[in-house]
Amino acid sequence: MPQKDAATRRTKARAEFRTAMKWILVGAVLMVAAALTFVALTSELTVHMVIATVLGVFFAFLLGAGLFALAFFSDKSGHDQSVTDATRQRPPQ
Repeated sequence: MPQKDAATRRTKARAEFRTAMKWILVGAVLMVAAALTFVALTSELTVHMVIATVLGVFFAFLLGAGLFALAFFSDKSGHDQSVTDATRQRPPQ
């Protein structure tokens, strides 16, 4: 029974991670739009500035939020607990 419970937990965690990544992608696109709007209001936009802003903001947001989501996925899927159990020292017999 614990095997089935672990498999169910991993499947649910995977589905939640996919959903979170979709929302993170939407957030990254919105953040790029906000950054471009800010840059357009404060200075003149050039092609190079737009490319740098899009790539920088998009990937920075994606990396930060994606790593945060992976930390939650690791905990929810049971990977953290299996590592904790494997590294726990057993008392001498």
